[in-house]
Amino acid sequence: MTELGHGSNVRGIETIATYDSKAREFIINTPCESAQKYWIGGAANHATHTIVFSQLHINGKSEGVHAFLAQIRDEDGNVLPDIHIADCGHKIGLNGVDNGRIWFQNIRVPRENLLNFVADVLPNGQYVSVIDDPDQRFAAFLSPLTLGRVNIAVNSVYISKVGLAIAVRYGLSRRAFSLTPDDPEMLLLDYPSHQRRLLPLLAKVCLMSSAGNFMKKMYVKRTPEMSKAIHIYSSALKATLTWQNMITLQECREACGGQGLKTENRIGIFKAEFDVQSTFEGDNNVLMQQVSKALYAEFLAAQKKKKPFKGLGLEHLNGQNPVIPDKLTSSILRSSKFQMDLYCLRERDLLKQFTEEVSLHLAQGKSREKALMLSYQLAEDLARAFTERTILQIFLADEMNVPSGSLKEVLLLLRSLYVMVSIDESVSFLRYGYLSRDNVASVRNEVLKLCSELKPHALAVVSSFGIPDAFLSPLAFDWIEANALSTGSH
Repeated sequence: MTELGHGSNVRGIETIATYDSKAREFIINTPCESAQKYWIGGAANHATHTIVFSQLHINGKSEGVHAFLAQIRDEDGNVLPDIHIADCGHKIGLNGVDNGRIWFQNIRVPRENLLNFVADVLPNGQYVSVIDDPDQRFAAFLSPLTLGRVNIAVNSVYISKVGLAIAVRYGLSRRAFSLTPDDPEMLLLDYPSHQRRLLPLLAKVCLMSSAGNFMKKMYVKRTPEMSKAIHIYSSALKATLTWQNMITLQECREACGGQGLKTENRIGIFKAEFDVQSTFEGDNNVLMQQVSKALYAEFLAAQKKKKPFKGLGLEHLNGQNPVIPDKLTSSILRSSKFQMDLYCLRERDLLKQFTEEVSLHLAQGKSREKALMLSYQLAEDLARAFTERTILQIFLADEMNVPSGSLKEVLLLLRSLYVMVSIDESVSFLRYGYLSRDNVASVRNEVLKLCSELKPHALAVVSSFGIPDAFLSPLAFDWIEANALSTGSH
C-alpha cells in the first residue's frame, strides 16, 4: 500500500491498474519515482507474491483505490520480468524485517486477481460494487487494517510490561547512597523520586492492558454494525498505547542507569525496535485526528436527529453536567465517581468547544476540511480526553468484577494513580478550568501518597504479568553474578 510519495494518504497513491477488456487483464504500472512501493515487508529478498494497491482505471475513468494480487518472483526466487526490487536499507530498528521497494513496468495480471470483496470488474469492463458511496467503499477497502492496529496496541503493552518488569526488579535490588554514614545504602525504589518515575508507568500499563484486552474481545466478536466503533477505538488505543510504550521504555532505560545501555538488558533494543509503532498501520497523529473527527460527526448526528448519544461510551453526554466538589480530599480523589465525573466533564466540554470552533470557521466561509484542520489544538485535547475516559471506564468495569479483598485494593491504587498522574501531566484541567490551582496541588500530593502505598506491591504487580524469566534480562535477577569474572562476562 505504502509508496515513496504517499503513506497516510492512501487515496493519493499513484500506482495505476488499467483494465484491458480484450485480454481481460489489468496492467499495473509505476508511472513515476514517487509511486514506487516502499517499506513492503518481505519484498527485498523472499516474497513471491504481493497485494498491490492501485488506482483502478477503466476506459479512462478512475474508480479509486483497489487491491490486486501480483506475482513478483518465480519459485526459484528470481525477480520476474518488468519488475524491479530494491532493499529499503538499514533501519534504526526492526532489521529482522526485510523491507523492500518495488517498481512495476506494465505487468499484466488476470482479471480474477482483483480482490473483489467490495467491488469487481466484469469481463466486459463494467464496474460493479455492493457499496454505492465511494467514501464508504474506500473505508470498506481499508477495514482490514483494523486488525493490525489492534495487534500493535496490545503488543506495545506487552513490551512496556517487559521493560517495567526489568526496571522495577532492578530498582528493588540496586542500592545507591545512604542517609547517614552508618546506614546501608538505600534501594533505588525506596527513593520517592524513583517511585514517581516508575510506578505511574506501572499503573498506566495495567489500565492500558485492560483496554487492550477489551479491544481484542471486541474485534474477535465483531459484527458489521460494530465497524465504526472498532475503527475509533482501535485508532485511539493504537496511538495512545504506542506513544506510552516509548515514554515507558525511555524511563525504564534511564532508571537502569548505565546497565540499561547493554544490549543483553533489552530495554534499549526495544526502544529502537518499537519506535516504528507510532508510524506504521496509521500515523498516530493522523489516527487521533480521525478520533476527534468521528466524535464531531457523532455530535452533529445527535443534534440533527434530536436523539440521545449511544455507543462509544458517550451516553454520559445525555445527562447533566457533572459537578466537581470545591475541596478535594484524598477519599474524593480516589473515588471512582469523582474520577469518571472529571473525565466526563472534560470530554463533554472539549467536544462542545471543538464543535463551536469548527462552526465558527465554517461561518467564515472555510471548507469543512480547512475548519477541522485549523481547530487541531482542541482536536488533540478532545481525542486525548476521549481515550483517557475510555481507558478508565474499561478498567472500572473490570475492577467491579473483582470481589472485595487485597487484589481489589491494589486495583484501586493503580486506577487512582493513573488518574492522578494523568491530571498532573495534563495542562487541560487547569487550562479549561475544570480544577482550581489548589485542587491540582492536592492531586500532586496524592500522587506521592499513592506511589508510596503502591511500592510494597510493585514486585507482585510485575510478577502478575506472567512474563517468562527468559524474556527478561540479567538485570531482573542476580546482576552481580551475571557480571562476575567466573561467569565469563568480562
